[in-house]
Amino acid sequence: MLTLAALLASSLVAPNPNSNPNPGWDPTWANNERGILSQHVQLTHRDEFVKAGEAYFSPDDDWIIFQAIPVPAEGEAPDQHYSMYVAGLERDADRNIVGLLEAFRVSELGSANTCGWAHPMKPYHFLFGTTTTPPAEAEPAGYQRGTSKYSWQFPREMEIARSWIDPEFLDVADGPGAVYLGEPEIVFERDGYDAEASWSPDTRHILYTHVDPPDGLRPGDGDIWVYDTEYGSHTPLVTARGYDGGPFFSHDAKRICYRSDRRGDSLLQVMVADLIYDDSGAITGIANETQLTDNEHVNWCPFFTRDSQYLVYATSELGHSNYEIFMVDAAASADVRPRMRVTNARGFDGLPAMSADEKWMMWTAQRGPQAEGEDRPSSQLWIARYDHDRATKMYGVMTKHARDEAARAEFESYEP
Repeated sequence: MLTLAALLASSLVAPNPNSNPNPGWDPTWANNERGILSQHVQLTHRDEFVKAGEAYFSPDDDWIIFQAIPVPAEGEAPDQHYSMYVAGLERDADRNIVGLLEAFRVSELGSANTCGWAHPMKPYHFLFGTTTTPPAEAEPAGYQRGTSKYSWQFPREMEIARSWIDPEFLDVADGPGAVYLGEPEIVFERDGYDAEASWSPDTRHILYTHVDPPDGLRPGDGDIWVYDTEYGSHTPLVTARGYDGGPFFSHDAKRICYRSDRRGDSLLQVMVADLIYDDSGAITGIANETQLTDNEHVNWCPFFTRDSQYLVYATSELGHSNYEIFMVDAAASADVRPRMRVTNARGFDGLPAMSADEKWMMWTAQRGPQAEGEDRPSSQLWIARYDHDRATKMYGVMTKHARDEAARAEFESYEP
């Protein structure tokens, strides 16, 4: 087996600084990430979007859904809330992703939107959270770490909606958002915040986060629910005190992953749990809840790799001004669980998502060109080729080293 040092040495081949035409590309971080990521491409740009983020793939890997704030007309202020967009991925003759095609808005103007998701079987169908109209409260309740400027809000009007694009309309667009295809269809209505939703692989269930309205028993306390589209029923899955949200199914639909403020300290931890099904195939609860991180950092936006064994997630381990994407073993039975760094650039890197074929990882990053008058690069979408085989080999070596260190520490502390 190759040592960790040998794996790193074999992967860190100095790239040609002129080999990537992207203006935000930096050979330093490209070199540092080359063991796992390569062929970096910036998908969205500051000249079109003030900021963009949280993107997910369609089942055929040809489209993405993401949230963004478009650059306003001269003299106008940017929108207060994210709009939801879908766009095709541009590929070269070898099917390498080289950019993003025109973006189309699928949410209503003025509404607040978050957490898109693509239908697992229908390429042009999407799911996302939306208020449909401007939120009544300018500053609704939400999650925030201390005095950090970053927070996500829980508008009471937020509902889960479906939208779709008719491919026949795609040739008539004139600028971002020029084609608006009608009001999104609300999947169900509950009082309070309902969002952070995703379909199960067979599309029968929708996993989502619910926050009680301000006059509820536990205002601002997010819980994880599942909606059975066959029965039209809602089942609570995670109802512990503290915010629990951002849930996703594993690809084998046996487990879910999510983030949790279980300790009530606004420092999120990554969790997984097994799903319980009844004889009809309905989800009735969870079992074997396992906490994968336990530290004094914000760990969030976990996402399963296709083998359902590992998670990629964002963490503040290196500081709240430099979030990075890490990888961790999601197996409940793991006796040693090291955390392996995947991204390596200044600024924010987070909200990772894997393509259906797991050849690409897409995430939100502040690593592009910095606009004049701004103190840092804006948050935009990035994508890179992802090498899962190499990543798991590197992780395996780290695990062996961690076990050796644990055994050595136990031996040295032994007292007969």
